[in-house]
Amino acid sequence: MAENPGLFIIEDHPMMREGLASYFSETGRWLVTGTASCLEDAKKILSNLTTDLILLDIQLEDGWGLDIVPWLKKLEQNPILAVYSAFDDYAHVSAALGMGVHAYICKRQNKDKLEEALLKALKRETSIDNSIQTKLNFVADLKSLLTIREAEIFNLVKRGLSNKEIADNLNISHRTVENILCCIYDKTGIKTRLDLQKL
Repeated sequence: MAENPGLFIIEDHPMMREGLASYFSETGRWLVTGTASCLEDAKKILSNLTTDLILLDIQLEDGWGLDIVPWLKKLEQNPILAVYSAFDDYAHVSAALGMGVHAYICKRQNKDKLEEALLKALKRETSIDNSIQTKLNFVADLKSLLTIREAEIFNLVKRGLSNKEIADNLNISHRTVENILCCIYDKTGIKTRLDLQKL
């Protein structure tokens, strides 16, 4: 690990962006290599810049923060990625981890916890906010309760498919999909389709 690892910050909220940059610079432990408020600006800067770690928000004015991941791969850059976000639901976290993010920290955490997670990420170790890890464990436990068919339908619901699309996809009747969904609701305790999609 570099003595002063380079940190690039992508955050659309001006006060948050400036505050993070100021904090990490003043610690003397980090080299803030730059900041950007949107994906477009970040790509322009990172086209001519390498950095050890990118700290990014998921929701930006011009898109989804994680959209920068495939772009970085095309540049053959391999910075460590960390998300600092207000989102703490299963869908956002699992998507981030699936794209290679090493740290996922909620914005309600203080700067000490954030830096601790980033330092762990620099060692290529996964660091997840404790409150989020509890949710991930909860979903994992729920999935173990589902039958193979229930798990199939659960995953298709999460992908946003309608009951008719699920029935067509699995070659079963619309009524069968409804019945199995009722079983999933009973087992998970979830009341609405939207909440089920967030798991």
